[in-house]
Amino acid sequence: MAKKSKGNRVQVILECTEHKESGLPGTSRYITTKNRKNTPDRLEMKKYNPILKKVTVHREIK
Repeated sequence: MAKKSKGNRVQVILECTEHKESGLPGTSRYITTKNRKNTPDRLEMKKYNPILKKVTVHREIK
């Protein structure tokens, strides 16, 4: 049987950067996919944080 190769598209978790500083309980996380070849570094997107009720920067976590 042929060995299955790892795909270029992987699932990543994005976590809010401003939420930790606010001191409020809970956390805002999103799950998305990225292409390993096109974006080898950490992904950073602006997403809505329902706890803070505003759009904030979410960064990829390990």
